[in-house]
Amino acid sequence: MNPLETLRFALSGLAANKLRSALTTLGILIGVAAVIVLVAVGNGAQAAVANSITSLGTNVLTVSPSAGGSAGAAATKRPLTVADARALVDQQGAPDIATAVPVVSTNNASTTAGDVNYSVRQVVGTEPGYLPASNATIASGSAFTDTDVAEARKVVLLGPTTAAALFPNADPVGRQVLINNLPFTVLGVLEPKGATGFGDPDDIAVAPISTVQNTLAGYGGLNQILVTARSADVMAQAQAEIGAILNSRHNVTNPANADYRVSNPTQLLATRTEATETFTVLLAAVAAISLLVGGIGITNIMLVTVTERIREIGVRKAMGAPRRVILAQFLTEATLLGLLGGGLGVVAGLVGSRFTIYEIEPVISWPSVVLAFAVSAALGLFFGSYPANRAARLRPIEALRHE
Repeated sequence: MNPLETLRFALSGLAANKLRSALTTLGILIGVAAVIVLVAVGNGAQAAVANSITSLGTNVLTVSPSAGGSAGAAATKRPLTVADARALVDQQGAPDIATAVPVVSTNNASTTAGDVNYSVRQVVGTEPGYLPASNATIASGSAFTDTDVAEARKVVLLGPTTAAALFPNADPVGRQVLINNLPFTVLGVLEPKGATGFGDPDDIAVAPISTVQNTLAGYGGLNQILVTARSADVMAQAQAEIGAILNSRHNVTNPANADYRVSNPTQLLATRTEATETFTVLLAAVAAISLLVGGIGITNIMLVTVTERIREIGVRKAMGAPRRVILAQFLTEATLLGLLGGGLGVVAGLVGSRFTIYEIEPVISWPSVVLAFAVSAALGLFFGSYPANRAARLRPIEALRHE
């Protein structure tokens, strides 16, 4: 029997039990689609993390408060202050630091424009240097100035998400908004940065630090100091200079007990990338289990098929069909189930990966697509081998006597 005849017999065997074949194919389809979609989600999360970190710039270090490494250090910790930020810009003590921008913030502030009420995700109080330090640019209007900071003027820049929510059909520039019932004048709207899957960076309002401290956040410590190095090549030197200056100002003798921490985007990106890669592997493993279950389903269905067709096998063997022909037919049926399920699963996975999932834009991994399809075919061949061997080993006389 040539391969075309073997294929024809296999297809007729599958067609004889359409519902059973369809359900078996569905198991493989779900497994393959799950692998493709979940790996794509993991890759999308990894890309979102990388974008959110690199959006700050490759030469920006973030200094934020820390409780320190022991109970005694926590009790004597000092907050970060504007004076600390000023001290970091020192040509003699910190030649590799270009700017240091103080930042205070408050979350979920109530904002009103006319009849529209909106809770803005974050209100940031800072200085004009914040925009270049955070890779933010003005889309329309203008930024506030050092004079606005010195005089604590109630002016604000809106992120595009916030602007669209408060002024859906109007230009916000020059209009008034109430932030926690205090009037602010909108000076400009920021360029969109795009959602990262871990919060919307465009849902923000930026105002002079003096104004935010006077009206919203109070005069406690800073939430951050954004430090820009003179280039990406001197990040390590700039980080060391930050440590030397703040250790001296905060009387830190043991760096392990420092009341601040410095985040280097390169180190942070490496850590987050490792975490998201682990997350992607776990997702793929969960999906692979469903694919394995689909393969076991092929074994089960093919065993039932062999049992039902014992007399047919006996007749064919009695008419001279060799063992290899019977083996090839049932292996072909099992492999066709795997290939059909794998092909449909690839289509379903590619379609599913086009949808945003929990604000994460999936990124298709083509190696995972090829691997999932290849595994589905291999599963059909592997899990169909036992039923096929069982059918091929049947003795004609025993098969013909089977009821």
